[in-house]
Amino acid sequence: MTKSSRNKPASSAAPTSFAPGFPTPTSNRFPPTSRYFGIATAQITTADGRSLTYLSRRFVPPADRFALLTEHVVIEGDRLDNVTAAYLGDPTLFWRLCDANDAQRPDELTETIGRRLSITLPEGISGPRSE
Repeated sequence: MTKSSRNKPASSAAPTSFAPGFPTPTSNRFPPTSRYFGIATAQITTADGRSLTYLSRRFVPPADRFALLTEHVVIEGDRLDNVTAAYLGDPTLFWRLCDANDAQRPDELTETIGRRLSITLPEGISGPRSE
């Protein structure tokens, strides 16, 4: 390796259809239970030649895209991780309740005693139809 080749940034495998300096979408490796599953990552090269990878923006789906399973009434001492563990079987799925209840901050879901939380199926999965 020559001295000049050591100082050059590694060439990227990015498609040539993207202009230099603009993000290049790539896939990510988040598990299916992650709120970031399926969200593309992008890469950008900084002025000093470093390649930075970041997540593309995640748009929260509208609440009407979720099929209601049941409701949970918040009681004193409720924690969102315990609520999702009880209803969804996984405490890390708290973000699904945030999406289904239009919450920007997870804590806001359990701070008001008596609040009714929608417990839903994942986005886009329809539930049983009532006749």
